[in-house]
Amino acid sequence: MHIAILTFEGYNELDSLIALGVLNRVKSDGWRVTLATPSPRVTSMNGVTIEQMSTLEEACAADAVIVGSGIATREVVEDEAIMSVLRGLDPARQLIAAQCSGALVLARLGLLRSIPACTDLTTKPWVVAAGVEVLDQPFYAQANIATAGGCLASPYLAAWIIARLEGQDAAESALHYVAPVGEKEEYVERARRAITPYLPTLAPATA
Repeated sequence: MHIAILTFEGYNELDSLIALGVLNRVKSDGWRVTLATPSPRVTSMNGVTIEQMSTLEEACAADAVIVGSGIATREVVEDEAIMSVLRGLDPARQLIAAQCSGALVLARLGLLRSIPACTDLTTKPWVVAAGVEVLDQPFYAQANIATAGGCLASPYLAAWIIARLEGQDAAESALHYVAPVGEKEEYVERARRAITPYLPTLAPATA
């Protein structure tokens, strides 16, 4: 199971790296989480340089993808070389999630045509200008597409992906591990309220 976090030049560490940490709490055989970059190295908005773990092409074949955020997202969506690769993303066969300005990438790819989105306050006018309704909430998902708004909403995206691929117990276990001591149950419950309405409902057992 491969989960790729798209991470571009000028990326926001809180978006890509918190999701990476939460997702890696899953220890199932074959579970692999990578930072997918368009070049061998990218540097964050605060000067943190990371090495490429997977390519954008590999991300398009992953089981789940998070489109990370950053200060250069408007440049990313104008980069035809990047966007031509990302047109290979397909919610019919993979989970696709976007953090903050990552919603702009999904909008420009045409993946949010009838789906409202969550994003950060800075990105909101750009997403609205792309013809997408922006919600005043931290997380929203419809079918295989999810978005989150605000850097510290990134654990919600990670938990949604874990819940979809490994089950809700695994998602809550991952969140419980990273939650502040003394607030773990409260933290997990808040995350549960945010993502549970957007998880598929299991069909009742038949006699």
